Amino acid sequence: MNERSATERLTEALARASTQWAARRHEPQRGTTIAISREVGAGGSSVAREAGGRLAWPVYDHELLELIAREMNVRASLLESVDEKHKSWLQERVEAFSAIPHVSENAFVMALVETVLLLGAHGECVIVGRGAAHILPPATTLRVRLIAQREDRVERMSGAWSVPPQEALRRLEVAERERFRFIKDHFHKDVADPAGYDLVLNTARFSMSQCADLTISALGQVQHPHESRVPAAAR
Repeated sequence: MNERSATERLTEALARASTQWAARRHEPQRGTTIAISREVGAGGSSVAREAGGRLAWPVYDHELLELIAREMNVRASLLESVDEKHKSWLQERVEAFSAIPHVSENAFVMALVETVLLLGAHGECVIVGRGAAHILPPATTLRVRLIAQREDRVERMSGAWSVPPQEALRRLEVAERERFRFIKDHFHKDVADPAGYDLVLNTARFSMSQCADLTISALGQVQHPHESRVPAAAR
């Protein structure tokens, strides 16, 4: 994806988010965030867009997170729209991550952490990848892990990358190692550990639409643990 398309998507996501923030300015509680972790080729962005579209929530994938992290003026505008109570929470969380050696030594990763925390402070958005499920607090986050059998993922990425299956497998394995290393090095977590998630879905068994359904249903349980209904925005 080129820089122009990423910037256009970021502008759209921030415009949608700004409308939500303005409407919720006086609400005492911030909304829940959906954080999606995914195996390479498991369709994380597709499920995120499906769920985000139904909820009318902005979706931030790893490319948008990195773009925000690099754009100081964007992060500044995000910070300005956080109320004082949540700024205090945000500062505590950033300081906690600063105490982790592998994070504090990497300025760009710290910028990513701050970006994810800023988005989480506003809530009501879907964040894909870049450790969001390990950065945001479980109390206000639905942490989803998307998996699929390797052969299914290879087939999907062979088509997406327009390469033979053998080359798709090679690229998939490289990308998988990078993701595992990123989470382990910077957050000291095992990205594949199911205990780190609230919901694990196999996208080879369920369609993207069904995964979005299940995610939204789980969101309703997180938001209203004593009720069985789904959020009105998704009906």
